[in-house]
Amino acid sequence: MQWKHKDLLDVSQFTEAEARHVLSTAAHFREINSRPVKKVPTLKGRSVVLFFAEPSTRTKTSFDMAGKRLSADTFSLAKSGSSLVKGETLKDTALTLQAMNPDGIVIRHGSSGAAQFLAERLECSVINAGDGRHAHPTQALLDALTLSRRWHGDFSGKTVLILGDIAHSRVARSNVLLLTLLGANVRLCAPRTLLPPRLDTWPVTVFGDLAKAAQGADAVMCLRLQLERQQAGLLPDLREYARTFGLSARHLLDAAPGCCVLHPGPINRGVEIDSDLADSAESRILEQVENGVAVRMALLFLYLTRKSPDAAAPGMPE
Repeated sequence: MQWKHKDLLDVSQFTEAEARHVLSTAAHFREINSRPVKKVPTLKGRSVVLFFAEPSTRTKTSFDMAGKRLSADTFSLAKSGSSLVKGETLKDTALTLQAMNPDGIVIRHGSSGAAQFLAERLECSVINAGDGRHAHPTQALLDALTLSRRWHGDFSGKTVLILGDIAHSRVARSNVLLLTLLGANVRLCAPRTLLPPRLDTWPVTVFGDLAKAAQGADAVMCLRLQLERQQAGLLPDLREYARTFGLSARHLLDAAPGCCVLHPGPINRGVEIDSDLADSAESRILEQVENGVAVRMALLFLYLTRKSPDAAAPGMPE
């Protein structure tokens, strides 16, 4: 497939065929990551700026590792180490980086639309690593790869329950779009105060009772509960939340056989998910982390080699 996209802003840009192409490419890079020597010259000579204006462990590290395993040069920039703390605008920071001629910029920013703002102004590829409450496309793709491996690529008829703080979750928004595109049925479960408005426009079924929501589910995706929501008055008590909406093994008793559990991390053990369940055989949390490197390798490959689609890159199949 000739990759036509300059930037990755959200999964809404993809057709189903394009989404599946990303997943199949990532599956190839998973094989590379299992080799004794986990490095290929695919992106040798290419440069990637990791511009993370929000804290991150998993996403930033996996993008850094993905770039290095493809032999790209990666350069990390945090808000605290940039001129943003001196009052420089996002536009001027971006233009400064563009003047250094990188091949791609991976951005995480607290403002929704920040990735699109850069993409409209820069010539290089921009990959969204999370912007405000808007989108987190790479997380959705690694979640889909995790489920695809379990379901042999067949999402049709599968039911995925997304549980937790839906209203403030960019992970939930991107996952709803991608999982629906791939053919899955999506359920949401959360307290009313943590549900977004206009859910009638979302292709989902909404539950207020976790026991009912988990019935027949093929996968349950817990979301990190941002503890500041309690301070904002959106949650009465963390213990009450854990009792009512915290996922435990008993909720999987009525789920579909083989139901698996996902979590984007970091985990608040004993709040959104029981600690024993997070470490159980049903958990795919560490596999998600592993798949994150493969997905980000695939994305860097697709976006940074799109200008020469006729040339097969080293390390990739003809």
